[in-house]
Amino acid sequence: MRILLQFPEGLKRQALSYAQGLEKQGNEVFLSASPCYGACDLALEEAKAISADKIIHFGHARFINKKLPIEVEYVEYHIDVDLERFKDAASRINAKSVVLATTIQHIHQLEGMKKILEDSGKKVFIGKGALAEYPGQVLGCDGGAVSQFADKSDAIIFVGDGNFHALAIDTDKPIFVIHPKSGESRQINKEIEKQKKRRKGAILKAIDAKVFGIVVSTKPGQFNPGFADKAKKELEMLGKKAEILVCGEISALALNNFISFDCYIISACPRMADDSEMFGKPLLNIGMFVELIGILKELKK
Repeated sequence: MRILLQFPEGLKRQALSYAQGLEKQGNEVFLSASPCYGACDLALEEAKAISADKIIHFGHARFINKKLPIEVEYVEYHIDVDLERFKDAASRINAKSVVLATTIQHIHQLEGMKKILEDSGKKVFIGKGALAEYPGQVLGCDGGAVSQFADKSDAIIFVGDGNFHALAIDTDKPIFVIHPKSGESRQINKEIEKQKKRRKGAILKAIDAKVFGIVVSTKPGQFNPGFADKAKKELEMLGKKAEILVCGEISALALNNFISFDCYIISACPRMADDSEMFGKPLLNIGMFVELIGILKELKK
């Protein structure tokens, strides 16, 4: 079998051993060297170019369930949480009820963490996001595992390394991030509030924009031409100019070479909105665009 292996950046160091193991089984193996940003980012073009029979995508849970032109096997990558340190950190969080969530790397220990919290007298909620494969799993683009039960809880406990996934959580309840290894705990509500203010600022700047670039990504989990068509029509009805830009990799350098656009609307990953500073102009995701359209309609009345 001809196989293309795809790894996120943090796992590429292990690519050679996986490739050699599959080759020993008689497979012809290729490695995707393109950046990989998540489960939505499948190397379909590379696989087609080499006539691969299959893509093995490492590090993420299944995300794309629609029929694809090439077979895709998702191989999850799990990292153990130090449950004793988790227990110690959780004991210092003063809340009678919590929503518990984590990333795919630690989802295999979710029930163990839940039991620790329940044994300490806490009521534990575990929700499921619309795009997530598992209950309790938070994606960078889907914090639904938390928002589903946030109103019923006193606080949120998220287990993960770094803030990227935790910043997808949208609630005013106290949010605590516990590091899976060190057990270090920190509250991140201030960081989330800063993110909200930056996004609000981008929307306000976009009100005065005259020419909009609506960006469509060809990545299979982000391809959304229907939204782009609708957005273009809505903007033009409000007296704005808009064009649709299509690309595989969304690059600030490449887009800014157009110079004519005052604002970009990203129909792909919603977290691209966090990179607005790289573009030097407002960068709105779909949710922010909907908010902008509402404001523009009110101003036109």
